[in-house]
Amino acid sequence: MVDAALIRQCSDPALTPALVENFIARAGSQDPLTVTVRSGNRVVLVPKPATSDEAMDLIHQNVGRNIVRVGITQYPAGLGILDTGELKRDLVDPCENIRMGTALFAKIYRIVMKWYGNPTKSEVLPEVLDDAIIAWQTGYFEGTAVFRAPDPGDVKVPEPDREKPASDAIEQSADSAGVEVSDPVKDEPRGDDPNKAGIRVDLSGIVAE
Repeated sequence: MVDAALIRQCSDPALTPALVENFIARAGSQDPLTVTVRSGNRVVLVPKPATSDEAMDLIHQNVGRNIVRVGITQYPAGLGILDTGELKRDLVDPCENIRMGTALFAKIYRIVMKWYGNPTKSEVLPEVLDDAIIAWQTGYFEGTAVFRAPDPGDVKVPEPDREKPASDAIEQSADSAGVEVSDPVKDEPRGDDPNKAGIRVDLSGIVAE
């Protein structure tokens, strides 16, 4: 369990601590060094980093070729950068990862809230949270690439009355969900995959999951 004091200190003020805890339990990781790599709908087997240096090396090796999520919030690495040299160690710092991840998730929550018509009825709010978490995991909501979409601005982010436990997480592990796991040594690069271009490309495109 991520320390509650760390959540209060580092998370975006637009989200309540309880909502952030729910978000991390369902879409994030308890380990700030967690690096998840996907190629399409396949999870790529990578070594588990033991240090921040190993985590950053792993991120550098995969950003631009695969979809990479990092840290406690599973923040989309490569978002808004043009070169891997711009990647910062903030990605694997617990407080900074929570700060960046919750700020981005708050924007996604506002996008979903606006689409729902800014509902206030308590029975609707869990659905809004569900859709926001799915949008975080996939990168899309109703055809909109949410990571690059503009912030809708002043949309109140209320607290759902009921929260689903972490056991109801949308995203299961590769083994339990039956996701095909790929081996980066054996898999040949596909020429039609825009995520496998050279470094000097707009890496923000990799979050369009």
